[in-house]
Amino acid sequence: MKQSISKLGRGAGVLMPISALPGPYGIGTLGKNAYEFADFAAESGYSYWQVLPVGPTSFGDSPYQSFSAFAGNPYFIDLEQLAEEGLLEKEELNSNCFGETLDDIDYAAVFHNRFEVLKKAYQRSGHKDTAEYHAFLQKTAYWIEDYSFYMALKFHFENRSWQEWEENIKLRRPETVEQYRNQLAEEIDFWKFCQFKFREQWDALKVYVNQLGMKFIGDIPLYVAMDSSDVWVHKDLFELDEDCEPIHIAGVPPDIFSADGQRWGNPLYRWDVMEQQDFAWWRERMKANAALYDVIRIDHFIGTVNYWSIEVSCPTAVDGEWKQGPGEKLMNAIMESIGDAAIIAEDLGVLTQPVKDLIAKMGYPGMKIIEFGMDCNPDNEYLPHNYESNNIVAYIGTHDNETLVGFLKNCSPEQIEKNLEYFQSDSLEKLPDQIIRSLFACVANVVIVQMQDLLKLDNRARTNLPSSVGKNWRWRMTKEQYQEIDTAYYKKLCNMYNRARKENSNQD
Repeated sequence: MKQSISKLGRGAGVLMPISALPGPYGIGTLGKNAYEFADFAAESGYSYWQVLPVGPTSFGDSPYQSFSAFAGNPYFIDLEQLAEEGLLEKEELNSNCFGETLDDIDYAAVFHNRFEVLKKAYQRSGHKDTAEYHAFLQKTAYWIEDYSFYMALKFHFENRSWQEWEENIKLRRPETVEQYRNQLAEEIDFWKFCQFKFREQWDALKVYVNQLGMKFIGDIPLYVAMDSSDVWVHKDLFELDEDCEPIHIAGVPPDIFSADGQRWGNPLYRWDVMEQQDFAWWRERMKANAALYDVIRIDHFIGTVNYWSIEVSCPTAVDGEWKQGPGEKLMNAIMESIGDAAIIAEDLGVLTQPVKDLIAKMGYPGMKIIEFGMDCNPDNEYLPHNYESNNIVAYIGTHDNETLVGFLKNCSPEQIEKNLEYFQSDSLEKLPDQIIRSLFACVANVVIVQMQDLLKLDNRARTNLPSSVGKNWRWRMTKEQYQEIDTAYYKKLCNMYNRARKENSNQD
């Protein structure tokens, strides 16, 4: 089952969420601005475009808490493309307020206006009579009905979690299910339409990206949200009590991000039941994601081997307990399901020997974060000179970290001096460039830089601060900021360190 390391051939990439792409209408989409970003990445010599999870977001707007482990985010459907298809009028796009500024996502404004516009497009669409739509329904048969029904019910019940719905539908009693399916038939069809359009636009973008010689790296969270169609439909696969309340929830013990640990709140899997079913749900999930991405980064990979179980009554993650996950059995099922796609194991956190052994056995690349090494302790495993293998993906920082400029602003004078010396920079102003250059020069097969770090932005552009709510996932780039990046310089780095994008190549 060992994957070929050549699937992640030596290259460089950029981390840029779809939501953060520039453009009108409140949030990034799969339209022309996505194609322009792909062109920018290609011109810079990059081989990889990494995105955050692209599922529909729920309360808190985190892409790691989604209404579905399978569906795409309707926010990302490009409205201008729908207008070009004759499904919307330009005036209808401009008559709604999707937010006041172009560099910040107002999720409330997007939520309150976008679906009304999408419904107009749905009502004018003749998609139901097309072969493409029926082929889409066949490909997504495992989840599309359940997800679309779930979303229709959510809006019917004023967006409350399924645990707060009336008991008969909460428990999916057959007569009530049938009643609501008939009552909400039109709404169900609308949500199917949204998924059809998302996938149509995504597939076209992916073809374009691949033809440029680049690959999509997609994140998937290990766990799913409690408020999701997955848990509502597959209750037997999760640790729920007879009232459909979680018994134990997911998180991590105290770490560098939080002294109380992180209490994520996701329900834990009943791994024994999943194994009895030959991991059928996981097989379908990974097959669906392999259709979206060339490379799948499994967030919190360590939880597949050993996971932190927190009693739901505990207010923090401090008093949890380590439990054993399915490990290799799950990985074998995954590898049988993803075809030519590759896996990256997000192995940050408490890395036990069994986790290391599984990653080595499967041949998955793990991750290194340079910011974790910038105490400049010579034996710190995150400093480039300590990378023992090229089968890794190295970052300055991920979506959960400070931007590089923000990180340096918070360093002590002593730490700055150490970093100036280590990265061979003669000034603080030049230090970010030297750190990025060191990343490109390291042995890691793949290196990824956040878009914010290419733009030298401070923590006002930070994507996410773990264990906080309210200001996360909101940053957006503006079109004018492209002018601040010297693409020729980064292409030169790619060439210098043998990371140059290979045009019209799958790099396998």
